Amino acid sequence: MQVTSPSSFRFIRELIPVGLIADSSCEFETINTVNEHISTQLHKLVQTPFFRYYKLNLYKQCPFWPNNYLCNRKDCNVEVMDEAEVPEELKNKLSAIDFSPAGFGLRPFRKCEFTDKDFCVLDDENSQDGVYVNLIRNPERFTGYTGPPAHKIWKAIYEENCFAPIRLISDGADHVSPMTNALVDTAKEEDETCLEKRVFYRLMSGLHASISVHICDEYYNQTTSRWESNFECFHERVGKHADRIENIYFNYAILLRALNKMSIYLQGYDYCGGNPEEDTTIKETIHQILQHSKSSPPTFDEKALFNDAASMVLKEEFKNHFRNVTRIMDCVGCEKCRLWGKIQTTGLGTALKVLFSYDDYKFGARANPNLLQRSEIVALFNTFNRFSESISSIQRFRRMYFEKA
Repeated sequence: MQVTSPSSFRFIRELIPVGLIADSSCEFETINTVNEHISTQLHKLVQTPFFRYYKLNLYKQCPFWPNNYLCNRKDCNVEVMDEAEVPEELKNKLSAIDFSPAGFGLRPFRKCEFTDKDFCVLDDENSQDGVYVNLIRNPERFTGYTGPPAHKIWKAIYEENCFAPIRLISDGADHVSPMTNALVDTAKEEDETCLEKRVFYRLMSGLHASISVHICDEYYNQTTSRWESNFECFHERVGKHADRIENIYFNYAILLRALNKMSIYLQGYDYCGGNPEEDTTIKETIHQILQHSKSSPPTFDEKALFNDAASMVLKEEFKNHFRNVTRIMDCVGCEKCRLWGKIQTTGLGTALKVLFSYDDYKFGARANPNLLQRSEIVALFNTFNRFSESISSIQRFRRMYFEKA
């Protein structure tokens, strides 16, 4: 464990967020309490085959700029599965999408299908091609992917927050213009920015900050050749920026509200993975998670957004910008970073779809079982688990260094 300076110790004592999370309906303390109750169950859930096996295209052509950088570091590589390892019952349910193997010519970009209700570009589950990934064998942590290539990705993502007139990217000729440094505190006057635009920015900032927490919490120490927590990394990237911590909590509040809205749907979903005992465990674990989450006060009021005729145009812009963010993930040069970027943008996009594309009754007892794809549900829970672990890590960093101070 790396040590830190006295000034950082003072920071740990002072920055304990309390009170209302901006633009949400709940307080920091509510999220901390809920997470204490459900983090263990979430971790248990994503270990099951149904939630740890994912099928995706790691080498889809970047639609925004040519000559994309590829990370050659060992830690950037994703360990793919032998198809024989995947239970037969899951093979027809896994998200299946076109795959171009590394080292071979990339196929021309082909527009993916999405409906007007989708906030992200979803992959075709009926495709016969794809690569299977065991998410447990490919943890999200420090890979060494940094510098200009990584900054370029975040610049492109934050540019989508500008809400200038846009068109959805549909071919490889389009390009995202450069921005200023990505992970910086904005100087926006929030009272002059509409709620919808603030929500979009908080989602992007919270995702960025959460990923940074994971990188710092599982940081490779070249001196000891061990994976360990790096407080200086956490302090510089996230800890000393109150807004970044708040936006992690804000994302958690959004995801929690989405799960609660669709709780009946989730409890009735078919999680058949080929092992009746495991299937029962999944049902019981999800029931426990939802029982605890629903007992908390409301965390977000989606009805406060896009609630009049004028804001319907903004809603379409919001969708298109978020779809572009999901496509930017195909430009990430690190395989492992791209894997988790695609999963988490899909997870957040699924939460937005649940909150803003369907009324509550759509997730009732008679809901269409195919309302959401399996890949969306798997991405949603894995994303929720990632933010759950971020909040647990923040608490652990604080406790650890408070005790050492």
